[in-house]
Amino acid sequence: AAERERAARVEAAEREAAQAAQHVRALERSERRFHSAFTHAAIGMALVATDGRVLQANRALSALLGRDASALAGQPFGDFLFGEDAGLLDEQLARVLRREVEAFSLELRCRHLNGREIWVSLHCAFFDDAAATEPCLIFQVHDITARRRAEGRLQHIAYHDSLTNLANRSRFNECLLQALEAQREDPARHFAVMYLDFDRFKLINDSLGHGAGDEFLVKVARRIQEHVRPSDMVARLGGDEFAILTTHLTSTQHAVALAERLQEVLRKPLAIAGREITTSASIGITFSEIGYRTPEEVLRDADLAMYEAKAKGKAQHALFDGSLHRQATEQLSLEGDLRRALETGELVLVYQPIYQLATRRLVSFEALLRWNHPERGLIDPAVFIPLAEESGLIEPLSRWVLERACAQLHAWHTQHPRMAHVGMHMNASSKDFASMRFAQRVSEMLERLELRPSLLTLEITENALMERMDAAAATMAQLRELGVGLSIDDFGTGYSSLSYLSTLPINSLKIDRSFVHRLHGNAENSEIVRAVIDLGASLGKQVIAEGIETDAQLQRLVQLGCGHGQGILLAEPLTTNQAGALLAALAAESATPFVEAAPAALAVGLRQPVHIH
Repeated sequence: AAERERAARVEAAEREAAQAAQHVRALERSERRFHSAFTHAAIGMALVATDGRVLQANRALSALLGRDASALAGQPFGDFLFGEDAGLLDEQLARVLRREVEAFSLELRCRHLNGREIWVSLHCAFFDDAAATEPCLIFQVHDITARRRAEGRLQHIAYHDSLTNLANRSRFNECLLQALEAQREDPARHFAVMYLDFDRFKLINDSLGHGAGDEFLVKVARRIQEHVRPSDMVARLGGDEFAILTTHLTSTQHAVALAERLQEVLRKPLAIAGREITTSASIGITFSEIGYRTPEEVLRDADLAMYEAKAKGKAQHALFDGSLHRQATEQLSLEGDLRRALETGELVLVYQPIYQLATRRLVSFEALLRWNHPERGLIDPAVFIPLAEESGLIEPLSRWVLERACAQLHAWHTQHPRMAHVGMHMNASSKDFASMRFAQRVSEMLERLELRPSLLTLEITENALMERMDAAAATMAQLRELGVGLSIDDFGTGYSSLSYLSTLPINSLKIDRSFVHRLHGNAENSEIVRAVIDLGASLGKQVIAEGIETDAQLQRLVQLGCGHGQGILLAEPLTTNQAGALLAALAAESATPFVEAAPAALAVGLRQPVHIH
């Protein structure tokens, strides 16, 4: 019995020894695998002591920082960061060591050996290694410099005019709102707003070309800035329209004197495109004493005063007068006409094709609303859409467009089954997206027409989205769950929080036509468009360019990787019959329609004028 017990103990000891050896071999294999993965990882990695010193760095991190691994070892990781970022890292490391969090992620600026700034996304967690003699951390470091630069360019776009580098309308409105709030707190803090419009700008564009027009705008912007106080804000609102916010006024005469001084310096000749050009500006002025509530009201009255100055003979300035509100009466009359137009057939839709740029394949139409007034003729949407929004008519108007456009798309699919892949884009207002019933109405309409939700894309402008972000987000989520596409229109002309762009359920971004028109103006304009396209690619969003008018613009967009586009180079907005004929021609030519391979389609679809009777 004793012998058997002794043998059992020996056997047990041998078994334990074998298991221990097996465990050691497993640990060694695991350590080799980790060491291999660590060394050859595509991203920067480092083992870091709890006091922040680098214990070991891999090749990718060495390359990222421009230093040998030996130069990194033993150094505090914070030494390779810009000062304020090093402090931010230390704060987060302290939280991990106190076990307040298990891990954290930060975006930081590293300093390359040559001094270059590198943006990185750093993820930190405890390194769980049984063989380690003391606790340590593991850093994973991704290079995000390209993304951060693109974001920086887009944020600059959001607040600055790309041509003159002045503040844009969004930035001007922000500062004007601050001036209004400051005056509400202290009524003695008076300000004035001046609205400038150049009297012969269209002639410069028409006679010398848009390049000369751009050169003119850059030079007059510089002149204006040189003759205002440092505290005054100058903005380009669009086209040849500029605004000046001048604060801390002691009297209205200061603004009048500034207007007279500007008119004098703006009358001096400019060298444009090898010629000497003389021009003048009409200036409208309004004052805070009127008691404004919103920036829109201030700009409205300054604009009215500017038109009054033009009416006086141009090269004049005019102060806002309450009598100018006679135009409001005209607006009321137009509002009544619009209500009637919804019922009398004066409203029509035209359809602009959207193409896949690389192949020229027709993928969709955008439904555009036109109003043929019986007395005034065609009224610009820029006139009646804001009127509809102000008067509460935008919801029935949107409902009318949605029903008509989708019904027409269904009819085309029925007539041309080969073209059943073609979708429809239409604009929706911020009020639509803020309505709790909007998604339900869209769902009911699609179900009634037996139309696939993915064929419909609803567009909302960037500014309208940001104005009603909280209310719109829920509706957008419902629409995406339904399967409807969502697109941000006029992208780049407003200010979008980039964090929202990555979380909102949008499918596509539409590059505003103003950027496309200036695509060959200078390298910066190309970089702006490239930034939008790169951002769309990084977020997995489709990018559509608007307003393509020249072959050079089209080729540049294709080179930059823009997937889709629309514009008069490809096809002008088409009447219902013209669009139907285009679809018929494409269906007859091929099951996979390519415009270049379809002569009949070319005759129907490209550069067609639109006559609305």
